[in-house]
Amino acid sequence: MSTRPAVLSLYRRSLKLSLDWAVNRQLWRGQALYIRSLFEKNRDVHDPRQLRVLLRETEKLLEHWKHPDPFVPPLSPGGSKYERNLSAHVLDPPPPLRF
Repeated sequence: MSTRPAVLSLYRRSLKLSLDWAVNRQLWRGQALYIRSLFEKNRDVHDPRQLRVLLRETEKLLEHWKHPDPFVPPLSPGGSKYERNLSAHVLDPPPPLRF
């Protein structure tokens, strides 16, 4: 994987990880700006060795700050409302119509 997609992936993952810890969107916005400033600070690094070190350190930080109970949207798989209304009768064919 080239460096740019790897950095973009780390940036997106760090924003999503911070969403797991933020109580509301206003608090998250401050964290997002801080994360952006950290990535912008290292924008002009072009040495491949130093880039690898930075990417490795960022991966370690993301693993360290991983939320033990991450937010799962309610309607996605694993969410609290996923397939809530699915019951056994939905899987059976409907009764015949009588005229």
